[in-house]
Amino acid sequence: MSTPNPATAFYAASRSARWIGAALRGTQSIAPGLGMRLALRLFFTPLPLKLTARRRAVPAGWQLSHWPFEQGTVAVYRRADQPAGLPTVLLVHGWAGDALQMRPLGDALAAAGFAPVLLDFPAHGRSAAWRSTLPQFVRALWAASARLGPLHAVVAHSLGALAAGHAAASGLPVKRLALIAPSPPPGLFLHWFSGSFGLGAGLAERMGAAIERREGVPLQQFEPAWLGERLAQPTLLLHDEGDRVAPLAGSRALQQALPDARLATTSGLGHRRVLSDEEGIRLVVEHVRAK
Repeated sequence: MSTPNPATAFYAASRSARWIGAALRGTQSIAPGLGMRLALRLFFTPLPLKLTARRRAVPAGWQLSHWPFEQGTVAVYRRADQPAGLPTVLLVHGWAGDALQMRPLGDALAAAGFAPVLLDFPAHGRSAAWRSTLPQFVRALWAASARLGPLHAVVAHSLGALAAGHAAASGLPVKRLALIAPSPPPGLFLHWFSGSFGLGAGLAERMGAAIERREGVPLQQFEPAWLGERLAQPTLLLHDEGDRVAPLAGSRALQQALPDARLATTSGLGHRRVLSDEEGIRLVVEHVRAK
């Protein structure tokens, strides 16, 4: 039996992505350069698109604002009923997610005496743009920190967790991290992406080199070994054993690499339901308020 390809969780369910995949294979065979550019365009586009997230009402007790960021804006949700001066916790989602997925955690942290801030990454939720990259996620975290000041904690899911780890390892002023179902390193996911469309390992390598030229960040910096040498904050890793989008092996590798990390696992929740699980929320709040 072949090992499931986690990238299919993002692309196999999308009719448009399947059509583009067929077009990519044809283009790649006759014009490799154009094929790679089209593959990168798809790789940078969160699917499904953010239209559903934009139609959701702003939850009661939360206020929506928009902050300038690069060539557009990012959407930010903050509690309307909290006094000033509480420790700030920034909560961020993963690829093709949105800030309101983090609301159960945000409400629990507010009840525990923190000031939660939910951020929509570029091209997600109510933020501007239709395409984004992992290094841009990292830059958005730095921009949020510049507005909010030093953070007590960052609670992050999936690709947002990988971005948060990189930002903290690079000096983001934050005391604690809770990384939920962190994504695998981008080099590995590029191979999964290419494999999901039958495009071959060579394209994945060329795409990785192109991303590094465009973003100016070596993808090796998102590997557990690089992060482990630089990320000293106490870190909770929360991961479901049956996660098919971001396999548990990624958190196990991070736990081994990081100097101060604890891994907690759940069962039967998958990649996203872990965000609203009562026990998982309790573990995150407990970690954030630990001395």
